Amino acid sequence: QVQLVESGGGLVQAGGSLRLSCLASGSVSSINVMGWYRQAPGNQRELVADITSGGRTNYADSVKGRFTISRDNAKNTVYLQMNSLKPEDTAVYYCNYVHLATSRYYWGQGTQVTVSS
Repeated sequence: QVQLVESGGGLVQAGGSLRLSCLASGSVSSINVMGWYRQAPGNQRELVADITSGGRTNYADSVKGRFTISRDNAKNTVYLQMNSLKPEDTAVYYCNYVHLATSRYYWGQGTQVTVSS
């Protein structure tokens, strides 16, 4: 089992910045993918960005150039730096962990990000 705990959400004005953090604990493998997804009311959960344990990143087109995902493998932590936030970025953001050897995946409890116009 892997436990994920997110932090860093909140309320920010359009154009502002927030940084999300996600700490993984438990049976964390050295070979994994960690990422951030988001879900707005009435919408499906969608990928925001993910990063492999080797540092390869992948972003949704809607956040490219504004969001940066990074990770500290020694701390089993992934970060999402969100700049130039827009009202349409408002959603619950979920941390995701995928154990590549087994394809098992885990979710955090989610953290609310609200961007006011």
